[in-house]
Amino acid sequence: MSTPETITAPAPVRTAQHRRYLMCRPEHFTVSYTINPWMEPAKPTDTTKAVAQWQKLYDLYIQLGHEVELIESLADYPDMVYTANGGFVIGGRAYVPKFRFTERAGEAPAFADWFRANGYDTTLPEEVNEGEGDFLLVGDVILAGTGFRSTGDSHREVGEIFGREVISLNLVDPRFYHLDTALTVLDPVQGVENGGPGRANIAYLPGAFDDASRAILEERFPDAILVSDEDGSVFGLNSASDGYNVIISPRAVGFEAQLRERGYNPITVDLSELLLGGGGIKCCTLELRAAEEEQA
Repeated sequence: MSTPETITAPAPVRTAQHRRYLMCRPEHFTVSYTINPWMEPAKPTDTTKAVAQWQKLYDLYIQLGHEVELIESLADYPDMVYTANGGFVIGGRAYVPKFRFTERAGEAPAFADWFRANGYDTTLPEEVNEGEGDFLLVGDVILAGTGFRSTGDSHREVGEIFGREVISLNLVDPRFYHLDTALTVLDPVQGVENGGPGRANIAYLPGAFDDASRAILEERFPDAILVSDEDGSVFGLNSASDGYNVIISPRAVGFEAQLRERGYNPITVDLSELLLGGGGIKCCTLELRAAEEEQA
């Protein structure tokens, strides 16, 4: 008796979406203090190498047809390269961060000034939040992380500012102190009519969240890519996606294979020097969503 052939469904066809990002050249990058488990001031850092690695990410975004705006790097703030923490932008409105640690507090006015100068409806926060480090837009829902940096009260505040449903997720592993280190949005645009999939999907590291948060993610995103701790621990999930091209760490080999199986096009960029400060690809990339991009 012959064994029936296994029929494998073809991977979905993915469409790259034009994106606009804010970045900051790491001209003053160094690790001189410790505010996360990745930062060890005793380890030497190479600013020239950091700039060269960052430049490859910048050049790739341009090559893929995306727009990249730059904010000036301030000498006293070596972590300013991690622009994802510099705000949260939907529909031309920018919610400014309020950093937990004094070492980064001075970045917030610089980001607020940049948003105002570039025509964004700029809202100053009352609650501690670290921008797109802990707030990620998936379709019409905001996923919001807490546990280490942004406070739970900021989840209420961001929901009121943008008029969106906010899903709070509790981070429990200090290595993954921001939501964007443990979860990545694979589809920045939702809706076939907008050129995206019917439902935006994510990838995440289950072990970074508490039981209640994992249950929420399983219910909301049953088709999510579950990434291994091996890939998560090299910041594999600190990635940027345009809906087809997903920029990831070259060391996240398992995640790379998972993305290909789902029809995405993983592209690797090594930001190992910037990982010494506890940041990766997504940390260096803030989404700038204009008013016309707002999805109801």
